[in-house]
Amino acid sequence: MIETRDLTKMYGELYALNRLTLKLERGDVYGFIGPNGSGKTTTMRILATLLNPTWGEATVCGYSIYNNAKEIRRLMGYMPDFFGVYDDMKVTEYLEFFAAAYRIKGQARRRKVDEVLELVELGYKREALVTSLSRGMTQRLGLARVLLHEPQVLLLDEPASGLDPRARISMRGLIKKLRDMGKTILVSSHILPEMDDICNKIGIIERGVLLFDGDVKSAIRQVRQHTVYLIAVGDGKMSTARELLEAHADVLKVEPREDGESLRVTLNDSVHDGSFIPELLLQNRLRLKMFKEEEIDLEDVFMGITKGITN
Repeated sequence: MIETRDLTKMYGELYALNRLTLKLERGDVYGFIGPNGSGKTTTMRILATLLNPTWGEATVCGYSIYNNAKEIRRLMGYMPDFFGVYDDMKVTEYLEFFAAAYRIKGQARRRKVDEVLELVELGYKREALVTSLSRGMTQRLGLARVLLHEPQVLLLDEPASGLDPRARISMRGLIKKLRDMGKTILVSSHILPEMDDICNKIGIIERGVLLFDGDVKSAIRQVRQHTVYLIAVGDGKMSTARELLEAHADVLKVEPREDGESLRVTLNDSVHDGSFIPELLLQNRLRLKMFKEEEIDLEDVFMGITKGITN
């Protein structure tokens, strides 16, 4: 659905985008992660045919960005991080205006406006003035606008930017709905918890260079050098548990955690199965209260892969 090859954008001697190569299949939700100034918006503007690259190729639904801009725009919905709205219009008037621009007419237009308002959960605001909407509602209205012509591909640039926690949760739910509808979505963000449970693939970009491209599990494997488990035992026997684990051949190190009531057990390089840990503790008549693998999230992945450099 989306494919780029050596996509590059330069401003003078500065690389805003440096040989970006990525591929999104139908139905992918691709999290485009990077700090401000890393090249996310530049990529989206090129894919939306609003900005010409310096060199490289990009196709959307099989159409080249160089000579098929009209076809791409019919198939794509682009929601920038900040977009202008007509404050003196009602919500329905605003959407009908854009539906008319997409040449949706008569009853079909009114029906489509009702459908997208229902989808983004703004039906109760249909007669409200756009200027009266909160930031979160305005973002949902912007999403409704780009859905009017039923695009196959969505480019969502920082859709959760500036939203309060409740509005971010609502936006995340909307993206999940679109994912379940089979849309192919490229969504950029630097708010990593928002991406963790909605994306099947991620790309991490810094200074215009794609540092990682793949699924979340592969990213975790790249960052995590060892398998780590968290354990706790009862009856004040933490020191006994520590001694037993430190003596085991598969354990690299055992450290007390900050809570003072549990241990962090790091396994050796080649060891990934920690099932021996509860067996060992129970065999020595220790009461196991907690045993779980330490989780790593996208923030850990991002910090492990990037260097904190921006253009």
